[in-house]
Amino acid sequence: MSAREDILDRIKAALRDAPATPDIPRNYRLATDKTAGQRLEQLVDRLVDYKANVFVVPAAEVPAKLAELLAGSASIVVPHGLPREWLSGLPGKDDAASPAVEVDSPERRLTVAELDGVDAVVTGAAVAVSETGTIMLDGSPSQGRRIISLVPDRHICVLRADDVVEVLPEAVARLEATAPQTWISGPSATSDIELERVEGVHGPRTLDVVILQ
Repeated sequence: MSAREDILDRIKAALRDAPATPDIPRNYRLATDKTAGQRLEQLVDRLVDYKANVFVVPAAEVPAKLAELLAGSASIVVPHGLPREWLSGLPGKDDAASPAVEVDSPERRLTVAELDGVDAVVTGAAVAVSETGTIMLDGSPSQGRRIISLVPDRHICVLRADDVVEVLPEAVARLEATAPQTWISGPSATSDIELERVEGVHGPRTLDVVILQ
């Protein structure tokens, strides 16, 4: 008998007289009872509490808002499926203030070193949970690979108000279970043993959320 078989046999023997596992209750909330306005207000409140910068703007004003947020950035990265009209407010290529735009795509995958050298990343989002202040990316063309939203120091995330739900089960129902998901609740932050807050250790130090109303 191998060591593995011996260990498994001992576990089975120890559990032989154990009571049957009870059914897990599934009576938690599965759907929202808030209006769209209440969900948006709750999400903004949570995100601000997490130290994210939040901007609620009409869809037509997204290019101007992104241009404002990206002012001073020398380089940015975007996923290949990001709506190009969102970047139409950036200065022209001949303008010295225009950032270099790198597109991460299946044909041109940026390396970690390249991503570490850009000032900001701009992505879309799949869904957001207002109750927890969590934004979810699922690897769709407008959101790209997980790595592009984790390596750059600043993440600008564009979220549609229609994609804000209240509770987690609603969000999970919208996601593909096998998709490479990234769940974001504010900028990256952690605390050491002395409870000193440190930002940017596990992801972007700055999170800007632009919500399309």
